[in-house]
Amino acid sequence: MIKKLHLLIVVLLISVCSLSAQIQSGPMLGYSEMREVMLWVQTKKEASVKFVYWDKEKPAVKYSTEEVKTTKTDAFVAKLVADEVLPGKKYGYEVWVDKKKVAISYPLEFQTQTLWQWRTDPPAFKFAVGSCAYINEEGFDRPGTPYGSEYEIFRSIYQSKPDFMLWSGDNIYLREVDWNTRTGILKRYTHTRSLPEMQPLLGSIHNYAIWDDHDFGPNDADRGFVSKKQTLDAFKLFWGNLNYTFKDEGVTGSFQWADCQFFLMDDRWWRTPNERTTGTQEYFGQKQIQWLIDALKFSNAPFKFVIVGGQVGNPAKIFENFANYEEERNQLFDLITKEKIPGVIFISGDRHWTALCKVERPGAYPLYDLTISALTSGPSKPVKEEADTPYVEGTSVTKHNYGLLEISGPRTSRVLKINVLDKDGKELWTKEIKASELR
Repeated sequence: MIKKLHLLIVVLLISVCSLSAQIQSGPMLGYSEMREVMLWVQTKKEASVKFVYWDKEKPAVKYSTEEVKTTKTDAFVAKLVADEVLPGKKYGYEVWVDKKKVAISYPLEFQTQTLWQWRTDPPAFKFAVGSCAYINEEGFDRPGTPYGSEYEIFRSIYQSKPDFMLWSGDNIYLREVDWNTRTGILKRYTHTRSLPEMQPLLGSIHNYAIWDDHDFGPNDADRGFVSKKQTLDAFKLFWGNLNYTFKDEGVTGSFQWADCQFFLMDDRWWRTPNERTTGTQEYFGQKQIQWLIDALKFSNAPFKFVIVGGQVGNPAKIFENFANYEEERNQLFDLITKEKIPGVIFISGDRHWTALCKVERPGAYPLYDLTISALTSGPSKPVKEEADTPYVEGTSVTKHNYGLLEISGPRTSRVLKINVLDKDGKELWTKEIKASELR
């Protein structure tokens, strides 16, 4: 009898390990709304996949998403919607592969947004921000010292328990072997997304993303990159954003969390080649600029976060900064001023170091640009050309770091607290900005 029991336990353990091994990466949470949540997972081979979920206050009542089959064409990715949900709830969930529950070694839960309007003050919330996540792969990286390191930062982000994570560009680094083919692009996404240290963060924190040059294409890539439709397809496949403003062009979109709105901008799709000497010099492009101003004007959010891959506030014409496109930068700032749009804050990445830039405007509130970088890519430092850039004293960080931004206070007097933390979650600096200061 004892031998039979031992044999049964061994068989069950083998079965569980076999099922767990079928998942390549994830599960991952995409967007969260009051009526639905996006759930994502990647299997190692063709399989039938669904998610089972339940209100954590009523665990006996189970709901299920549709069941779909993953395919090699789409890198064995499944994106499904949990639509039997109610506002302001936390849900546990499971991944089922080929009719069997997969054992996951860390907690899995998601949340729906709160219906607060006309009822209470908006809820407090916090979100993480980071950019530039290089994950080494020997044999395909450039020779020399590995460029990526300190992957434990993803565990620290998870342990800080944000409501969601904003990935603000260079979330993967396409290599020479990758960017010309769909096969290469999907392999790079798969390799990065499969990092063990990243999995708990993906599984219980909602995720939104934009791209910059390294997930769009080669270094400093622009609208002339011939494979941009392939990288766009891969971006949409591997991320769970709520929407895309321009159907087959770029990653522009928007979402709201509580009473704040986030505008996800594309600084690559319409970008004029850096060395182009004729024609109009575009960074966002007029179609995207006009959409942004319309959307900002329509929004009544106390904080309107504009997320951009490259620096917006820095006036130094260096690297990939918006300042290199002076006419369009002036146009955007002038439109924000003339339209009297309150509450605008830029969040950017790219530079492999962190700082808060404060751009003063005569007769109007200052425009802040919070650059947060890098997560795991090689850290950098400011250069001599930006010595006069209006960075806020004490906000420069030249090692791996991430931002944790907290919104609190009653509806009429919301406060933003910016926390910058190192790879171990140790606080490096903080600053508070009141919504009343941005009017």
